[in-house]
Amino acid sequence: MKIAKKLLKATRIFSAFILFSIFASQCFSQSNSSSSDIDSAKQRQFLKVIDQLYYFIQQNYVEEVDPQILYEGALKGMLGALDDPYSVYMAQSEWRSLTDTTVGNFGGVGLSITKPLVSTEEKPAYVEVAEPIENTPGAKAGIQSGDLIVAVDGVDTSTITMDEVLSMLRGTVGESVTVKIRRRNTLEFERTLVRAVIQNPSVKYGMIEGEKIGYLRLTEFSVNTAAKVQEALDSFKEASFNGLIIDLRNNGGGLLDSAVDIADKFIDEGIIVSTKSRLAYENAVYHAVKRKTVVRGIPIVVLINRATASASEILSGALKDTKTAYLVGEKSFGKGSVQVPRGLVNNDGFKITVAKYYSPSDTNIDKIGIKPDLEVLYPDFTEEEQKDWHALEESGAIADYVDSHQNMTEAEIASYAKTLQTKYKLEERLLRKMIRNELDRTRSPRLYDLDYDSQLKAAIEVIKGGNFAELMASTKTLKEQQEQ
Repeated sequence: MKIAKKLLKATRIFSAFILFSIFASQCFSQSNSSSSDIDSAKQRQFLKVIDQLYYFIQQNYVEEVDPQILYEGALKGMLGALDDPYSVYMAQSEWRSLTDTTVGNFGGVGLSITKPLVSTEEKPAYVEVAEPIENTPGAKAGIQSGDLIVAVDGVDTSTITMDEVLSMLRGTVGESVTVKIRRRNTLEFERTLVRAVIQNPSVKYGMIEGEKIGYLRLTEFSVNTAAKVQEALDSFKEASFNGLIIDLRNNGGGLLDSAVDIADKFIDEGIIVSTKSRLAYENAVYHAVKRKTVVRGIPIVVLINRATASASEILSGALKDTKTAYLVGEKSFGKGSVQVPRGLVNNDGFKITVAKYYSPSDTNIDKIGIKPDLEVLYPDFTEEEQKDWHALEESGAIADYVDSHQNMTEAEIASYAKTLQTKYKLEERLLRKMIRNELDRTRSPRLYDLDYDSQLKAAIEVIKGGNFAELMASTKTLKEQQEQ
C-alpha cells in the first residue's frame, strides 16, 4: 500500500511534466507557424514513449527512484541532446542566481569566473577567476585573477557545468562555502568564504594620471551599465579628455540591449549588431541613432583578452567593424550566440540558444573570437620563475611584511621588491604587483596598475602616438580578418 501511494505521487509529478511538455510544445509551435510542420501525431507518440519508460522505471527498477531525479534527467537530456553548451536546464537555485545576476545584486562570494567548454584528461575544464569583485569575500580572501577553482566544497569543478558551479558558490547570505584554489598550476590552498550580498559595480572609471585620457572599465552588461557609462563620459568631458580607453578584459558579457545602448554612444549610423534565427521573431537588426552619439572625433582604444565574451564581443566587434576604435590585447573568447532564459511552472528554468549574432560586417565570431589590431601578451613563467613564485607565495613573506607596513609608498614598494628579488628570481615589476595586490586587500583597490599592465600601457601609447587616423585606416573588419 505504501509503495502504491508513492507511485501515485510520483505519477502525478511526472504527469505534470508530460502535461507541461504538451503545453510548451503547443505554445512554441503557435508562436512560430514555420515550426508547425512537425507532425503532431509524432509529438504525441514521443510523449507516450517517455511516459511508458517512466512508468516502467518506477515499477521495475531494482531500487526506488525519486521522480524528481527522472524529471530533471528528462529535461537535462532534452537540452543536452542539442549539443550546445549554452542551452541548459537550471534547477531553482541556478535559475534564481541567473535572475539575480542580471540586476547586479545577489548573494555569493564575489568572484567573476569563466569555464572552458571542453574538458579533457590533459586539460581539465577547471573554473578560472576572471576577476574578484572588490570588497567581497573572494577579494578579501586574497583570491586573484587567473586563479583556478579546482574544487567547491570538495566537488571537482572540471566535472560539473558552469551553472552548477555558480549554484554552489551562490546561496544564503551568512553561510560558508570552501573553495580549493590552484595558482600558477603549482600552488594549491583552500579558502572558506562566507557568502554576502554582492553588489557588482559593472562600471569603473577615472582619468589616467598625468594624461587627458579617460579610462572606462566594464565588468559586465547589466540593466544599469549604459547609464553608468554615460555618467563616466560626462565626467571625462568635464576633464576635457582627448582620448578614451574602454577595458573589456575579463568581461563575460550580459544583456545584449545594454551592449547596443553603449555602442550607440560612439557610433553615428549603421548597424551595431544583428541577430539571425530560424524563428522570424528572433531576427533583429539594431541600428545606431545619430542623435544618441555622445563621443566623436577622439581616439578610442578597446582592451580585450581571452575572457572577453558575448556582449563584450558585440561591443568590441561593432566598434572595430565601424572603424570607431582600435583593439589592443589578446584574441577574445568567441561566443557569438544569443540565449533566452525561460522560467518553468515549478520555478525551475532553462536557457536556450535562439539565434546567432552578427557584427556590422555581417560576421559571426562563435568559437573563433576577435583578433586585436595590436596583440600584446603577457610572458609565461620559466620553470625557475615558477618555482620561485611558488616558494614566495608559500612563505607568506609579502603578507607578513604588508601587515606591518600598511601605508607603503610606491618608493617603499619598489625597495621591498628589490629586497625580495635577492632571494626570489622574479621580475621586479611582478614583485611590485604582488605587493600592491596584498595592500589592496585592506584598502580600496586601485583603478589600474600602470606599472604592471603592459596592455594598458600599449593602449596609452596608441592614443598618444599621433597617427591614430592612419592606424584606423589600416585596420581590418571582422569579415576581412576571417577571410585572410
